[in-house]
Order: sequence, then C-alpha cells, then structure tokens
Amino acid sequence: MAFGETQWVLILYTTIFIHFLLFAWGAYYRLTRLHLPRGMNGRAILLLGDFSVGYFIILATFLEKLGICHRYSIIRSVGRLTPLRKDPNLIIKDLVFDGVPVRVYWPRTLAGNRKGIIFFHPGAGLFGSIQASEGACCSFASQTDSVVISVEFRLAPEHPYPVPVQDCLTAAIYFLKNAKEYGVDPSRIAIVGESSGGTFAAAICQELVTREDLPRVRAQVLIYPFLQGMDFNLPSYQQNQSIPPLFQKRAVKLGLTYLTGKTINVDGILKGAHVPPDLREKYQKWISADNIPEEFKARGYVPVVPAPFSEELYEQVKRGNETMFCPLLAEDDIICQLPETFILTCEYDVLRDDGLLYKKRLEDNGVPVTYHHLPDGFHGILGAAGCGPLEFPSTKKCMQHVVEFLKGL
Repeated sequence: MAFGETQWVLILYTTIFIHFLLFAWGAYYRLTRLHLPRGMNGRAILLLGDFSVGYFIILATFLEKLGICHRYSIIRSVGRLTPLRKDPNLIIKDLVFDGVPVRVYWPRTLAGNRKGIIFFHPGAGLFGSIQASEGACCSFASQTDSVVISVEFRLAPEHPYPVPVQDCLTAAIYFLKNAKEYGVDPSRIAIVGESSGGTFAAAICQELVTREDLPRVRAQVLIYPFLQGMDFNLPSYQQNQSIPPLFQKRAVKLGLTYLTGKTINVDGILKGAHVPPDLREKYQKWISADNIPEEFKARGYVPVVPAPFSEELYEQVKRGNETMFCPLLAEDDIICQLPETFILTCEYDVLRDDGLLYKKRLEDNGVPVTYHHLPDGFHGILGAAGCGPLEFPSTKKCMQHVVEFLKGL
C-alpha cells in the first residue's frame, strides 16, 4: 500500500475511533445525569434530540481545544442545516433594516394594514438563526394573517452583550418607523421572543416605552423567557436542574458567555456569590421564592442561603444587573408603562419561575397579562414547530395559545 494511502487509512480509523469515544462518553453522560419525569410528553424524542445536541457540543468542544474553531461555530453550522421552507401562502424575502439582516414573511392574500410581528429567535445570544426558527415564523404569518419580521442579530462570543439585543432594538425601531411600507398598521405591532429572544423582547419593550417619536408597541409575547440572573436556586431551577435541554448549569454557562464573551466558572454564581448584599436586599421584593405560588413548589423546594459575597465574581458579571440583560430588574415606573403581555411557561423548565415573577410584577403594576402554563412542557418546545411527526404535543399547545393571542390583537 502506498504511503499516502496508509496515511488516509490511519486518518479514517482515527476519526472513527474518536467519534466512537465521543458517542460512548456522551451516552454515558446523558444516561447517568439527565432526568425525564413521567409528566413530560415526548420523552423518547427529547432523549434522542438531547443526545444529538450533546454529541455535537462534545465534538465542538473537542475541535475548539484543537484550535480548529470555537465551539459555537460548529453548533451554528448544524443549525443552518435546517432546510428552507417553501410555503405557497407566503412571500418570504431577506432584507436589511438599518444594517441588521431580517427575513420578512408576507401572506400572499391582498390586504392592507395587517398586524405586524417582530420575532427574536432563541439560542442564548450564542447560536440560533432566522433559518432555524422559520417553522414558527411561517406559522405565525399564515395563521394570524400578519407580516412577520425575523431578526438575524449578531451573536456572542464574537459580539457579546449588549450587541445582539441592540441589533434587535435597531431592527424594531426601523420597522416601527416604516411599518406602512410593508403593509402593516403601526398601531398593531407585537414583539415576540422565544427563550433568550423573550429576554430581548422584554428588554426592548422597556426601552421603547419612553420613545414618544415611535408608535406604541401593541403587545409583547414572552415564550419561556430568561428574565433575571440574581437567583439560580428558585424552585424551578432546583426542580429542573437535570432536565434537558436546558440544565441549570448549562443555562448559567450560556448566559454568562453571552454576557461576557468568555467562559466563566459558574459554581460561585450558582450559589449566589455574585450578588452584593445591597442589591440582594433591593431586589428581594421582586425576585424571591415567596412570590412563586405554592402549587409550583409541589415537586420539592429547599430554601438556599446564598454564599458569601465575592467582589471578584461581581466585577466579572456586574453588567448582568442591567435591565437589557435582566428585564425583571426594571423599576416600577417603566413596568407600569408596558403593553399588554402574553407569557407562556413550561413546568419542566429552569426558566419557569422567571415568567411567574414577571407576571406578578406586571399585574401588580396594572399591565394586562394573558398567562398560559404547560404542565407537560419543557424548554425549547416551539423549536419543533413545523417538524411534523417530531413535534411534541406541547409544541402544538404552545403555538395554539400564541396564535390565539396574536389573532385577538
């Protein structure tokens, strides 16, 4: 056998061996650490999906350590494999709003002054794309007869906070100013976000309430959003810490990478050592397990005493106290001006209690809230929209609730 052929055979077998090791390690890790309660739906599909995601995360981390590329570029590449949809009832175009790429979905039927929807995709500000969220956007456009704008904001760690959310704000302002050019009634625009996209939606609605030069946002739709980084031991974080796809530790790691653009040891942050005593006292009235209804503590909750304050940790993550990162920290004079709000939470989701706490704050300040809780749902269910047999029962419920709200605006 020629020397060159020998090299290629060695490379092939080495590659197969590495993949086998990654597969075996990933299977062991998943089967020994994750927890799938019986109340969840679609557990087999979720297990398969989480294993696939975990496998690519391990592979991406391995390639990053070899210096080939950073891990998130691999994960993003996998997400871009989502095939483009061709919906005969929609016109779909890629445009640019004031320097920010967007994808616009128009219903083909002739009509003027339609509702408008600005959608921010999930992915912790690190991955995700307009392509990966196309199933949800097509459904929103066709089922609510609305023009949908999906924003392709820049991503961390190359572009850490606040760049992604500022891109979303730029695109939202452009659309509010120019809505009529796209056949949209400026007074009927809703801002919709899923997961971290819900964070962006909440933050941007807060930013816009003082803008007298822009049309008022008609509604905000927050689908299992992240809203606070003060307490990672609320009941939902404790109950769902080992439930895929958003484990407690993974959620904090992703959030801090988005915030700082760097990988940070999260152990002290999980214990609350990053919060100064004065801020903890200030925000205790808003961020506390005491504000969570007792029914949501039924699966077990043990109050945790925060670890001693670490000035070093605080300096690393102090921008996490800004309301564009944690909208739940906004003052009441901003909260009371927010538009009508839809919030959806899932029982098996570490972020569940963020939605519950924001619901209470909005209602306490006189903001109308439509709230839905999915007792069999888990984080990320909307991402399966349009996937046919891979859709979870809770995916259809989630879409139904969101569509019904949007149709009523």
